[in-house]
Amino acid sequence: MKYVLWLLKAAIFFTLFAFALNNQQGTTVHFFFGTHWTAPLVLVVLSAFALGVAVGVLGMVPRWWRHRNAALRAQAPVAAAPAAPAPAIAPDTEAALAQSPMHGI
Repeated sequence: MKYVLWLLKAAIFFTLFAFALNNQQGTTVHFFFGTHWTAPLVLVVLSAFALGVAVGVLGMVPRWWRHRNAALRAQAPVAAAPAAPAPAIAPDTEAALAQSPMHGI
C-alpha cells in the first residue's frame, strides 16, 4: 500500500510538472487603474489557485472556531462532574476473574 501511495504522488507530481513545462509562455494580467502583472502562465494559475485556497480557509475559520468551542463546552460538564466511587468487588469475583481465559483482553 505504501508503494501505491508513492506511485500516486509521483504521478501527480509529474502531471503538474508537465503542466508547468507546457505553460511557460508569458501572460499579462490586467488589474484596475492601469496596473498589470506579466508572468509565466503557470505562475498566474498557481497564484490564482493559492489565492482561492486562502480565501476558502479564511472563510471556514469562524465555523471551525464555533465547532471547537461547542466541542469544548460539551466536554466541560464531563470533566467537572465528580467521580463516583468504584464499587467494591467481592473476593469470589476476583478469583473468578483471575481464572478467566479472557482476562486482560
